[in-house]
Amino acid sequence: MNGLQAIADRVEIEALRGEFTDAVMMRDYDRVASLFTVDGVWRMPDIPAEMFGRDQIRVWGRRVPDFVEFLVQNTHPGVIRFDGDTASGRAYMSEVGRGRDGRSGVNYAIYHDRYRRTPDGWRFAERVYEIRYLDESPLTGFVPERHADAR
Repeated sequence: MNGLQAIADRVEIEALRGEFTDAVMMRDYDRVASLFTVDGVWRMPDIPAEMFGRDQIRVWGRRVPDFVEFLVQNTHPGVIRFDGDTASGRAYMSEVGRGRDGRSGVNYAIYHDRYRRTPDGWRFAERVYEIRYLDESPLTGFVPERHADAR
């Protein structure tokens, strides 16, 4: 792989991770699903949730507003290691959110990723979410009315 292709691949995977965060924040789970390979897997053992394939990701995502009042997620760049048309990496997350059941929390987590080059560009073959720190203290803030439609 030449130097320019390696740079382009790295930029595309960073954009993929940023697109994922934006799609989650906008609750656009059709877009989230499109960021995975057709047989991609999204695992969140601490939630717990595990989705196999785009259809399961879409179905799960449509239910998110039923149990999540709000979620703010930030992705921080991590490592990427290439092996031809596949790659692996980690992305670091910080999140704050509140469920409709009143539970809330702040966490810091890692996404352990496997990526695959497809005709549509790099996609997630697998994302595994690992919480490294969790604070379930009640959040005292609120969702401003101008964003109430995101609830």
